Amino acid sequence: MAKRNGGPVKYAIVGLGHIAQVAVLPAFDHARRNSRVAALVSDDATKRKSLGRKYRIDATFAYDDYETCLQQVDAVYIALPNSMHAEYTIRAANAGVHVLCEKPMAVTVEECESMIEACRQNNVKLMIAYRLHFEEINLKAVDLVRRGRIGEPKFFNSSFSMTVQPGDIRTKKELGGGTLYDIGIYCINASRYLFRAEPKEVMATSVNSGADTFAEIDESTGALLRFEGERVAAFVTSFNASDVASYRIVGTKGQLHVDPAYEYAEGLSYELTVNGKTTRKRIGKRDQFAPELLYFSDCILRNREPEPSGDEGLQDVRIVQALYESAETGKPIEIPPFERAKRPSGRQRITRPGVEKPELVNVQE
Repeated sequence: MAKRNGGPVKYAIVGLGHIAQVAVLPAFDHARRNSRVAALVSDDATKRKSLGRKYRIDATFAYDDYETCLQQVDAVYIALPNSMHAEYTIRAANAGVHVLCEKPMAVTVEECESMIEACRQNNVKLMIAYRLHFEEINLKAVDLVRRGRIGEPKFFNSSFSMTVQPGDIRTKKELGGGTLYDIGIYCINASRYLFRAEPKEVMATSVNSGADTFAEIDESTGALLRFEGERVAAFVTSFNASDVASYRIVGTKGQLHVDPAYEYAEGLSYELTVNGKTTRKRIGKRDQFAPELLYFSDCILRNREPEPSGDEGLQDVRIVQALYESAETGKPIEIPPFERAKRPSGRQRITRPGVEKPELVNVQE
């Protein structure tokens, strides 16, 4: 389904939490070629009023008025808690509105499948907001591995941690909290696209020090993924450790170390070491959200199938659920076969300059 009217794609931002305020709303300035924010949706009247004034948006809605909002836009950017992704995606699809949904796609495989089916039945586009699929350093890392610079890739390891404050929605189980849903999904996705393969079996161990903050979720999780081609990915995620966000992939001829690897608030860099010789590349802070908007809007306007697709999001959630099952049972969990969609060439290398952090309204830093 292409866009219903001429001109830029009109978006509603659904959920006005941290990511929406610090990254998504400012990104529209760099995406104005084909994208415009036309509506805001939140149950916080202060956010609606303040952000509506700041971005000159008159159309603001509470969640109870979501269907009214959907009549006025072409697409939605879902920036809600994880547990709300499926409902608000399906409601948008049923109204004929395209969906760009924050990762993780949802909390369960069944929710993901329902989202995909609703979008298919209503002939609307669905894309999962994996911003690193558009980021220059990340794309360069993928290219280096695929061109065989490190030889045959053999193993991947990653560390991703941060200190999460009490009360953060990421610590609420009913909202889809947990380290794997929030940050582990980056490690899973990175290992999959770097190996160009899928895990056959996964294992995990979750630990908790007893802090009240993490009473409902895992504080830290260690994961091991066995891939097709007898390759291994290992990673650790934590909500109670100092900030780190890096990965290393090692092959038969060399290795690639990306650090930082997953951030959007700073520049990214890598070190490539082959036969004892190291080369380095660093790129300063970039707007990683405008490229998503530009690309998705072009898919809508030109009737193209977007990537990362709903199937891509579904596979990561399938792996997250399997890892948590393994952590609970102490047993390895098999992953059913999955066929990766072909990634489009060229169209995803989009760069825009970084944005200054705006003043935030009623959100935790």
